[in-house]
Amino acid sequence: MKESSFEQAVQAYAIECEAIMATKAVLDKEAFAKAVGLLAKAERIATVGCGHSGFACMHFAHLLCCIERPARFLSPAEAIHGGSGFLQCGDVLVWASRGGKTDELFPILEIAQKKGAHILGVTENTASPLAAQSDVALALSIPREADKYDTQGTASFAATNIVFDTLAVALLNETGFQTEQFALTHPGGAVGKRLNG
Repeated sequence: MKESSFEQAVQAYAIECEAIMATKAVLDKEAFAKAVGLLAKAERIATVGCGHSGFACMHFAHLLCCIERPARFLSPAEAIHGGSGFLQCGDVLVWASRGGKTDELFPILEIAQKKGAHILGVTENTASPLAAQSDVALALSIPREADKYDTQGTASFAATNIVFDTLAVALLNETGFQTEQFALTHPGGAVGKRLNG
């Protein structure tokens, strides 16, 4: 391996940490509280995004299910071919897009609005067209991506995930979720053995 390759790999730790701390610095307590309130009351939660943002949304849907908030990831393609029928009035659609201009998401937000669902966005561009259509938008701040070309969704993926992780942590507390509930739904793996031992 080239020495420069190892140096860039090590530098990625610092770059991604910087993105996480920069995102923490733009955390708006009022917007965050509104987001937690919407998610705590929703009967169903759908998450949607493209590329790395989509994978972060998949992760968030799983985290929500782990704390008994019924959620599912909607692929953008499936969402406009009937998948958005999952959403009902009062539910929450969560979207993620660093730039807030992802074309594939606009028709999904329109469907959610017409159905009376609430919309929660995660984006670096809180003045973006997608953010403008949202009930609440949580901000990201990504100084740069971790690769040398500043193009791969690395630091932005880490920052998006930390926003979703903090929402899940707050929801766990807000809803009074108990370890015993997780022991029931997660009997597998080392965690399941520890909780059910």
